[in-house]
Amino acid sequence: MSGTPTRYRSSDEDSARWQGLALRPGDIVISTRSKSGTTWMQMICALLVLRTPELPAPLSELSPWLDWLVEPQEAVYARLAAQRHRRFIKTHTPLDGVPADPQVHYVVVARHPLDLAVSLHHQAANLDRARLAELTGQPDAPEPERPRPPIEQALVRWIDADPDPRTELDSLPGVLWHLRDAWVRRHRPNIHLVHYDDLRADLSGQMHRLAARLGLDPPGPELVEAATFDRMRAHADRLAPDPAGVLKDRQAFFRSGRSGQGRAMLDDEARARYRSRCAALAPPDLLSWLHRDG
Repeated sequence: MSGTPTRYRSSDEDSARWQGLALRPGDIVISTRSKSGTTWMQMICALLVLRTPELPAPLSELSPWLDWLVEPQEAVYARLAAQRHRRFIKTHTPLDGVPADPQVHYVVVARHPLDLAVSLHHQAANLDRARLAELTGQPDAPEPERPRPPIEQALVRWIDADPDPRTELDSLPGVLWHLRDAWVRRHRPNIHLVHYDDLRADLSGQMHRLAARLGLDPPGPELVEAATFDRMRAHADRLAPDPAGVLKDRQAFFRSGRSGQGRAMLDDEARARYRSRCAALAPPDLLSWLHRDG
């Protein structure tokens, strides 16, 4: 977050869109990997900022995904400029790809990579890829979807894949690239790391902790209840990140929210390969925190 930001670009995202946004003191940037609790953290921030479980607009309007090419840049800028409440903005860009501002808060949510990968596998089947290609201006229709491998096989392939993390951020190298960058900044007063499993174990405590870090009033029980998985799933039409209709089923976006699924799907050999890959990609203290090793 110093010097020229790294540019991250894919078929439907471009972190360069951050360069045209005028940040405000107090803005909250929610920087996560896909399926790591992004929408959950957006909802938590919405509740802490707006102080009501009845949001005045769909969550994706209140907290737009700035780098997503599905919505024209000018429309996103205009909506953010018109907001008078404290803004909370979504990105899947690592912190080294967004503008640094000591008066802005950056919240990074981490999830066990194997659980993230399981959620990604299911999310891929819920995307309308033809609609996504249309909205992002891709000239050719996407290829017909091929039969998907069993999830256990797909998970092993995900562990073994070794792409450039800067071009495939949802790969294992990309996930740990994102988290490693945030980890080295974690002692800064405006950088806040949150673990998905801590949200599951003590949602109220984590919301109180985050409110204090952000300088916001602590939440009452009704705000904590509104951030639970069941409540969010029941309001999927307004909370799912789908402003342009790219999800086949909004409720399916909130699939289970559980932890430990990925590890349970691997045999001992695959678990050992996973640990070896992680050890080559991230420092031991980050991995201990990420894997909940005590």
